[in-house]
Amino acid sequence: MTQTLRPPRGLWRRVSDLFYLHPGLLLFLLLVPPMLWMGIIYLGSLFNLLLYSFYSINGFTGQLEYRFTLDTFKTLLTTPANTDIVIRTVLMALAVTLACGLIAFPIAFYMAFYTRGNTRTLWYMLVLLPLWSSYLVRVYAGRLILAQEGVVSWFFAQLHLSWLLDAILKTPVLGGPSLASSYFGMFVVFTYIWLPYMILPLLASLERVPKSLIQASADLGARPGQTFRRVIWPLAVPGVAAGSIFTFSLTLGDYIIPQVVGQPGFFIGQMVYIQQGTAGNIPLAAAFSVVPIVVITLYLLLVRRLGAFDAL
Repeated sequence: MTQTLRPPRGLWRRVSDLFYLHPGLLLFLLLVPPMLWMGIIYLGSLFNLLLYSFYSINGFTGQLEYRFTLDTFKTLLTTPANTDIVIRTVLMALAVTLACGLIAFPIAFYMAFYTRGNTRTLWYMLVLLPLWSSYLVRVYAGRLILAQEGVVSWFFAQLHLSWLLDAILKTPVLGGPSLASSYFGMFVVFTYIWLPYMILPLLASLERVPKSLIQASADLGARPGQTFRRVIWPLAVPGVAAGSIFTFSLTLGDYIIPQVVGQPGFFIGQMVYIQQGTAGNIPLAAAFSVVPIVVITLYLLLVRRLGAFDAL
């Protein structure tokens, strides 16, 4: 019967004393694994992606040339088709972010100030319920709902508003053969998919608003509109900023929803997938991938200058 070899009790005591006398050492050892993962896997892959965007494809042989050049970015920025893709994607991300904010704020406001106990739990479940199903299931469910024989078309017909639906479909910017094959339908699905990511940060921000401030504002004679503008809204801005980062960045990089729902026009996520796969132009795919990073960085700098993160 073999006996398991264990370190002597004195060794454990010395190690415990070492960590007790040098708490910074324990913190360092705890942070090393996640920092290595962040530095090598995440930041390393981003740096490698950025590096490939400065390479180019030989127009004659089709081979990747490992030499520093700005030709790929020049192609991205000077080709009208590529710039249209960037503009189309950014405008869609802005529209989805604005719609999610307008829909999410009343929901989060009601949950924060007018629900308690089981009622709040029910609302939390309603907000989180879509996240319990697969992303692809939700996308295809949205496509089925927006189809010609779907629930939306039936609902418009019951309200005798089919003319409004036809007007939307005939609009050059929003329309298409059906809602499931239109930019408007894509916008609806994007908003439906990303809405919880706007509600939850907003709710967390509104829940931190002290009720005493609202009562004090009312005691000083402020009307509800004044209380909202001068008390509630400034404290809710960090939640709006955090939620908009989610909705804006996720829309910028998504390629599945534009592939399943919407017009044939490409988006940035689709171009990254196509260029690195079918076309085999990895530098152009990397250059397209850099666009969302640059846009999000500029957005974060703008939000920071506006003081959106002062209350975080």
